Amino acid sequence: MTGRALTFGLFLAFILITLAITVRARATTRGADDFYAGGRTFTGPQNGIALAGDYMSAASFLGIAGIIALNGYDGFLYSIGFLVAWLLALLLVELVRNAGRFTMGDVLVRRVRRQAPVRRAAAVSTVTVSVFYLLAQMVGAGALVSLLLGIHRGERFLGMGAATAKTVTIVAVGALMILYVAFGGMKATTWVQIIKTGLLMAGAVVLTALVLGRFGFDAGAMLGSAADASGKGEAFLRPGLQYGQDVPGDAYRTVVNKLDFISLALALVLGTAGLPHVVARFFAVPDGRAARTSVSWAIGLVGVFYLMTLALGFGAAALVGRSAIVAQDPSGNTAVPQLAQAVGEHVGGRAGGDVLLAFIGAVAFATILAVVSGLVLASSTSLAHDYFGQVLMLGRPRESQEVAVARFASFLVGSLAIVLAVVARDLNVAFLVALAFAMAASANVPAIVLSLFWRRFNAAGVVAGIYGGLVASLVLVVFSPVVSGKVDPVTGESLSLFPAGVDFHLFPLENPGLVSIPIGFACAVAGTFAGREKADRDRYDDLSVRALTGAGSQ
Repeated sequence: MTGRALTFGLFLAFILITLAITVRARATTRGADDFYAGGRTFTGPQNGIALAGDYMSAASFLGIAGIIALNGYDGFLYSIGFLVAWLLALLLVELVRNAGRFTMGDVLVRRVRRQAPVRRAAAVSTVTVSVFYLLAQMVGAGALVSLLLGIHRGERFLGMGAATAKTVTIVAVGALMILYVAFGGMKATTWVQIIKTGLLMAGAVVLTALVLGRFGFDAGAMLGSAADASGKGEAFLRPGLQYGQDVPGDAYRTVVNKLDFISLALALVLGTAGLPHVVARFFAVPDGRAARTSVSWAIGLVGVFYLMTLALGFGAAALVGRSAIVAQDPSGNTAVPQLAQAVGEHVGGRAGGDVLLAFIGAVAFATILAVVSGLVLASSTSLAHDYFGQVLMLGRPRESQEVAVARFASFLVGSLAIVLAVVARDLNVAFLVALAFAMAASANVPAIVLSLFWRRFNAAGVVAGIYGGLVASLVLVVFSPVVSGKVDPVTGESLSLFPAGVDFHLFPLENPGLVSIPIGFACAVAGTFAGREKADRDRYDDLSVRALTGAGSQ
């Protein structure tokens, strides 16, 4: 009970600190620039730290380490995908920052005459991607906090059972993210993310040092011990346990497995530059140079962090053991908390284990809050600025009106996410994270890239590319094994969203990126040629000069 109380106390301490920051940010948030972009007063390093915090979700911190602990080398492939993705973001960041003002929609309309349909499409895509990502994060938050507080089926904490604790956690996380965004806007969200990044990096460094210390700071000894403890021997340190598996005697399944891995990698690598909350952060700095500096800082932090996930994952495999990890959570999400308790007890006995576990639990909670706040802010900004301000008000809203709508939109988006997450709290929705990346890569990235680099591109192409990519991603996932038809060959239990016995999957891949990304680009190109609007070469030239030099950017 002491460990639970300490974990709960650190949760409350983080909440109180971030609420104090929100109150302070509210006092200095006056207009649209302040609410949407933090007044563009953040430096490159500050925004880079916040950008890393926006990106490194609980899935990164706990999920990837858990995959490494259970599947060895293949788990690290996830880390590589998340890190390599920033190379495309580095290419686009300065251009996007110079070309836009607050949202992706600002970038896309810079060179088209018919702006309303483009703004609507941008708002639809932003909200859709954000809500799917939000849903996965909040359902995960409910399960994660229950696990971190040690509330299992049949047990109680503060009078709550496991199911009630999940629901209360989801509602609490949702209420907090609405407060952060509605009252503090970009300023509060940014400082929450900066604090979260500091806590996350500190926790990862401490755990990494303690883990390596157990093996005399010999990485080879740690890897060897992990391989021995995994029960898979040297195969644990080679690719193929989870992704791209060869199936003896089944050439079709072997090819599908390899294509599925390529599809996932494409979605991760290309999707990052199109995630709405990542794009929105490009506008929180004063100019393109600061935006590039922020991405460089983010790459450095993300790179160091993902290197440390190696030590966390393989350390958990060696020191905790596969059977202990799977017994607490079959997906491996509790590998890091279990590792924290194990190394903490080795250093400081039971009290040391409780303290380190409580700290890692608080870090995980901070990680969830920071990411969901960024997603709600991106959605509310697009609804208020793109749809209300530029479409409904024909580009002539009062600034106070637009900010008020943004605050109300944050309540609507947050409430929708809470309701959906409570309904789906017992479903397997982990695939939604990969789906969000696939949708961003299929809908947003083609529109952004072609707007910046293709002179012929027009409004019809933007709209067709966004809707085509979104619809393709969603339809392919609905008819994929992650929704129905995937069954554990040993236990017979369903590994899909629907229970065993329900099978309507037609698309063999679990991630649609390999097909939906080309469809998004193809729809954008086809829409451009099919549209009656001719490209405005003067607008394109103006966009190119603005994007490359920053001249006239806001």
